[in-house]
Amino acid sequence: MKILIVIDMQNDFITGSLGSSQAQAIVPKVKKRILQAIDEGYEIIYTLDSHDEDYPFTLEGRDLKVEHCQIGTKGWELHPELKNLLEKCGFEIEKETHGTITFDDYFNQDECKEIEEVVLVGLCSDICVLQNALILSAIYKYATIIVDASCTAGVTEETHKMALELLKLNHIKVIDNE
Repeated sequence: MKILIVIDMQNDFITGSLGSSQAQAIVPKVKKRILQAIDEGYEIIYTLDSHDEDYPFTLEGRDLKVEHCQIGTKGWELHPELKNLLEKCGFEIEKETHGTITFDDYFNQDECKEIEEVVLVGLCSDICVLQNALILSAIYKYATIIVDASCTAGVTEETHKMALELLKLNHIKVIDNE
């Protein structure tokens, strides 16, 4: 089984309170990667960074004092270019913290043993993509974990490059599909 994970392609990370031109630039590339994955028979999973009124009291909220991805707001929603596509073809995971992905809620144990490849795209390469790739590589030790650098962006260009190097050091394959 092959899986594509689209991480946090939400309005607040693209055009909202934590948006950037780098995040905006990857939207068409992520859409193209999703369509390619559908054609190639991948399972599609997408995540939503999801915060409620307790966010300021969490570890992340104490450090990052920017309100973002508040459940039910426009900023929490998927980017309009991806929303219909992902809702039609993917499984949704709402996550309260950076790294929380496992597949136990979506596939049975036998199916999990058949996971051969997991590709991650989305935001932010230096936070959520990085942490989830590391978690997945620890849990699914026989699967190839891949991050498509052309479909990710970081908080800054410098931290994006650092994250890609850290991924490589941890035996995660980094590709650039441009």
